Amino acid sequence: MANGKVKERDYYEVLGVSRNATNDALKKAYRKLALKYHPDKNQGDKNAEQRFKEAATAYEVLSDPKKREMYDLRGSAGLNDMGFHGFENSADIFSNFGDIFGDMFGKRSYRERIRAQKGSDLRHDITISFTDAALGSEKQLRFTKGDTCDACKGTGAKNGAPTACSQCNGTGRISRQQSPVGGFYSCPNCSGSGRKIDVPCNTCNGEGRATKTGSLSVKIPPGIENGSKLRLSGQGEAGIRGGRAGDLYIYIKIATHPYFERNSLNVLYDAHISFTKAALGGEIEIPTLNGKATLKIPKCTQSNQTLRMTGQGIKAKDGRTGNQLIRIIIDIPKELSERQEELLKELDKLEHDQKPL
Repeated sequence: MANGKVKERDYYEVLGVSRNATNDALKKAYRKLALKYHPDKNQGDKNAEQRFKEAATAYEVLSDPKKREMYDLRGSAGLNDMGFHGFENSADIFSNFGDIFGDMFGKRSYRERIRAQKGSDLRHDITISFTDAALGSEKQLRFTKGDTCDACKGTGAKNGAPTACSQCNGTGRISRQQSPVGGFYSCPNCSGSGRKIDVPCNTCNGEGRATKTGSLSVKIPPGIENGSKLRLSGQGEAGIRGGRAGDLYIYIKIATHPYFERNSLNVLYDAHISFTKAALGGEIEIPTLNGKATLKIPKCTQSNQTLRMTGQGIKAKDGRTGNQLIRIIIDIPKELSERQEELLKELDKLEHDQKPL
């Protein structure tokens, strides 16, 4: 760890499962770790908190077929390209895996799910240039979404925070003793929220969210591929009753380039040269992603021959760099001057004379 960074553990190792583990095995392993490192059992323990988030991130990746496939292929670098960066806090984990925690911890997690609802995820499609995709860039997005109401600060109440429901005492559910048929049920008086709004906010009508138009800066990583998806955590719709915001997913479409094409990390380019240049060799100037460059043409270069410019391709986030591959296309003139025709006839005669009998 000479660079000071902590090496990230393999997600299969984190959960203690094999690389061909089934979803049931993954869930069983995760439940065991979540129970061991749950914040309620390890209050103030930073190491347990880190293990709790680490296990949740591993389970989120390996239980999702697309994330698992990308992780198996490229590790964390592949997940970064998908826009997945793990969980920032325990609230995110409870919001995503509420069903699991409801089974494990009962009342606390039940209340947490009922009181707070995660906001909806949003999708935004953008088209970027070939060069921006290859080199990376930063884009300003402008869109409309449901965001936290400024007037009530997201509470939904006109005059401060909502009050606790008198029927369920703020729990969001009625107990077995309160129900003639037994069991636990969502409180009908507060619809399971545990809170009552006596006077709704005039701006958002008690929802705690209002429609807003805003802008957001998005970094496009170098080497991103067409159809890639970026995830911006917490940039989706605002949550309800204090729930975390949803996520914003940016879907990338790459525009075609006038003369470049892409093959993995390589950039393809067709260079047209004269037949004399092909025969005699020399130098030509060609465009690259980083500006103009000089390409040496060897003598007797053939049509459709491919020349390579090392390191002039696309650089990926993991440090790999492609090349620029130049396909040579020899142009034959449509018309010849008398002198050109004379010289070509002389050349043809020389070639004929040099052929063995």
